[in-house]
Amino acid sequence: MELATGKPGFLRNVVVRFLLFSLLVVGVRFAYVITIRGESCIAGDDFCFFSTSPENQNLLTAAGAGGGGGIGISSSVISPENQNVASPEFHKRVMFYITVFQDLIVDGFLSTKSKSLSVETPAGEDVYALREIGVDDSVGIYKKASKPLVVNGFGHRMPFKDNVFDFVFVGNGVLDRSGHAGAVAAEVGRTVKPEGYVVVHTASKDSYSFNSFIRLFNCCKFIRSRDIDGFDSDMPQIREIVMKKVFDIKIREKTDSFKDSRCAVSGYKRDLLKKAEPLIESEPLKPWITLKRNIENVKYLPSMADINFKERYVYVDVGARSYGSSIVSWFKKQYPKQNKTFDIYAIEADTHFHEQYKSKKGVTLLPYAAWVKNESLVFEINQTRPVKSGGGIVGSVDVIQGFDFANWLKSTVTEKDFVVMKMDVEGTEFDLIPRLIETGAICLIDEVFLECHYNRWQKCCPGVRSPKYQKTYGQCLDLFKSLRQRGVLVHQWW
Repeated sequence: MELATGKPGFLRNVVVRFLLFSLLVVGVRFAYVITIRGESCIAGDDFCFFSTSPENQNLLTAAGAGGGGGIGISSSVISPENQNVASPEFHKRVMFYITVFQDLIVDGFLSTKSKSLSVETPAGEDVYALREIGVDDSVGIYKKASKPLVVNGFGHRMPFKDNVFDFVFVGNGVLDRSGHAGAVAAEVGRTVKPEGYVVVHTASKDSYSFNSFIRLFNCCKFIRSRDIDGFDSDMPQIREIVMKKVFDIKIREKTDSFKDSRCAVSGYKRDLLKKAEPLIESEPLKPWITLKRNIENVKYLPSMADINFKERYVYVDVGARSYGSSIVSWFKKQYPKQNKTFDIYAIEADTHFHEQYKSKKGVTLLPYAAWVKNESLVFEINQTRPVKSGGGIVGSVDVIQGFDFANWLKSTVTEKDFVVMKMDVEGTEFDLIPRLIETGAICLIDEVFLECHYNRWQKCCPGVRSPKYQKTYGQCLDLFKSLRQRGVLVHQWW
């Protein structure tokens, strides 16, 4: 009888010890996943389990709908607006984002108490992942709601008050594809709290685009970036950028503006200049052939770098002549615009060309002469440079209005814009370029196509130079070199 009464107690002790040991193993495994690996559980892992917070407990099913174990999606999530959440692709993306967000928790950029926003997320996989790891106060926005994960809204026009979120996530290359990158950045900066974190995933990795990206987010200071593997063929490699909102945005805005006329020749500008086509050092004997052939060697900036992270895209044609000349025949047809829509400014003083610009959408005509200050200019008929005051004028003349081009440029564009300039001003470049450098306006231009006018050899008469211009080819070359030394990507044009 004594043996009989003792046996159940022995078995009970064995069972209790086994259960305690199993709990210990699970606990060690969980600690390893969270604190050491900094990664998420892997679907199908025997030790894989997920949080079921009060707000989120209906999102899971024990059966693991979709196959393969791991997560299951309950019928409460599969609404008419969100039919794709039960797909294997949805599961794959959720697992990816769980890994990403757990890393951010380990590094202190995100916590389970964070009020979080995901921007432009169609199906809300990232929102689902946030809730799965315990960040319950999470929501996404998209132009079409997918409730309960995503509400209606636009990244460039968010339906939230200022300083609402502790954490804002802009994933899946949203900014790479957005036509409103500047507006999205501004809205993110407005809605995130001071000391809150912003995390962006982008496929762009060149140094030019990174510099543009940092300028775009003037709300925040850069914390870190890292490269991670993506989850599909569209983004096989991702650059993750972490930023933190500073208390006083005005301080950041002040440091962003240039202080003097010198352009900072930072690393990304040097990289671009190294890739640019070399300048033609020796004066060509047949310039009308050599300079036009040079277009085949031109390395356009958008062919070397990503220009996505800009507020606006602007083309300024100084000395535009007719609408069909350089605007249509070259810029619209040949310049690589990366599917961006450019605001076009045509600067042309000759009244013979003005009428054709009236019906052209997207083109603003400035019917004046680009000059170093606002004043009336007197031109000799068939001449292209202003007549100097103080001397007698012989022959017919034409009076036109000149305007301070450097000041106009500074009032029209900013460092956050992508600005391309073509300049063909029949010798006036020797006045305008120094003025742009002196005022610092040259720092606002990303790429310059400059035709420099000098006393070149005549096509009709070998050995005879044109008397029209007094400058030499050497002086033109010095002008190009001075621009490149200041970090300006300038090309010899025709």
